Amino acid sequence: MPKRITRSQFDRRRFLRGSGVLLGMPFLPSLARADSTTSSQDQGPTGDEATGKPPLRTAFLYFPNGVWEKDWVPTSTGTEYELSPTLKPLEHLRDDVTILSGLDKMHSHGGDGHYAKTANFLTGMPVAKTTGKDISSGGISVDQLIASHRGKQTPLPSLELGTEPVISGIDSNVGYTRLYGSHISWQTPTRPVAKDINPRVVYERLFGKGLQSKGKDTQSYQNLLDYVLEDARQIRGKLGRDDQFKMDEYLDAVRAVEQRIEYAAKHPSRSWEQSTNDASIPAPESGTPGDFREHIDVMLDLMVLAFQTDSTRVATFMFANDVSGRGFSFLEGVRGGHHELSHHENKEEKIQQYQRINYWHVEQFVKMLDKMKAIPEGEGTLLDNSMIMFGSSFSDGNRHDPDNLPIVLAGHGGGTIRGGQHLAAQGQVPICNLYLSMLRRHGIDLESFGDSNAEIANL
Repeated sequence: MPKRITRSQFDRRRFLRGSGVLLGMPFLPSLARADSTTSSQDQGPTGDEATGKPPLRTAFLYFPNGVWEKDWVPTSTGTEYELSPTLKPLEHLRDDVTILSGLDKMHSHGGDGHYAKTANFLTGMPVAKTTGKDISSGGISVDQLIASHRGKQTPLPSLELGTEPVISGIDSNVGYTRLYGSHISWQTPTRPVAKDINPRVVYERLFGKGLQSKGKDTQSYQNLLDYVLEDARQIRGKLGRDDQFKMDEYLDAVRAVEQRIEYAAKHPSRSWEQSTNDASIPAPESGTPGDFREHIDVMLDLMVLAFQTDSTRVATFMFANDVSGRGFSFLEGVRGGHHELSHHENKEEKIQQYQRINYWHVEQFVKMLDKMKAIPEGEGTLLDNSMIMFGSSFSDGNRHDPDNLPIVLAGHGGGTIRGGQHLAAQGQVPICNLYLSMLRRHGIDLESFGDSNAEIANL
């Protein structure tokens, strides 16, 4: 029987409880109002909770192998720009996104085609050429800097997600360790942060004991919501009508993720064999969908739930490792691996397939944004209170060019980002200028980050 919840426990940091399980709660104004009436006599909310404003969330979504630039970069700038063919899925969200072009990563010019560009995607600094353990990304990554300042305010300081395991060994063609292609998040220049690729593991990190089982025996699986529903019923009765609706939607979303993970554990899919051309990508573990599309979908849903419950305020996601042989034969007209097709050699047949893969990645980004925009929070939505960066570590895959990076920034940063425009940087403008702009929106008042020399103008 769950412990009865007293009014003084209604705060932004509240959890649904039951049998040792803790399930984070979304932002509910009814609870915030209850807090304001008791905070003078109890230990009331602090920080974002005290102001009644939702916190700022930030995510960095990375896809490998660059883009076909002619179909990516809009031909006009400002607010009246027309979305390019690859970015067309963003049309209904154009007021919520900022297209950024012309941002460069000058410290990647001296390295190889891939590794010296991926490892520093979020640091912007030179990557040490090495085949051994003396690795260096040149600096702390922007996500981990945010986590170092904001991580104590949430159960998880940060969340690092992906779909493929770390690949070790040496790429003898270029003389770099393959580790560089598996990491974009760095706690220090020499310490990458491991990413979680199993949805089941991520779910347990977020929500405690809900999915714990004896070994790999899926029969012992128990739904987390079964433990906390009594507590949920207690709290629901004290909410306003709108918040009751929000809470029901949230619990339905948690249940849906549970069911998808449980299904993946009990019904391994053979479609994995059709979605990879790379023997280095192992078959998925129990709890991981065999279908690459479903894997992407559930991982991004977990990120949305983590932000919705304020379980963390910063996250990264790698659609795939760099130099991955991930296949996309599930897309009409696409044959071969992504990496292979990115070396298009200006051949129209390859370019069309390459662009179709770019388009698909944008579609997955849009699905995540749609879910965030559908979640009311404060006077806006979860998307309004977020900064979600989406991009790759170089522009054209055939040239491995680290300049004019393909970058989209979604969300309004809690009212600090205008949206609805294409900003084209002129001259050599570091991508770290964008990172500095994002850090300062988190209240991290640095003079510079990486090789930045200013904030992004007119953001």
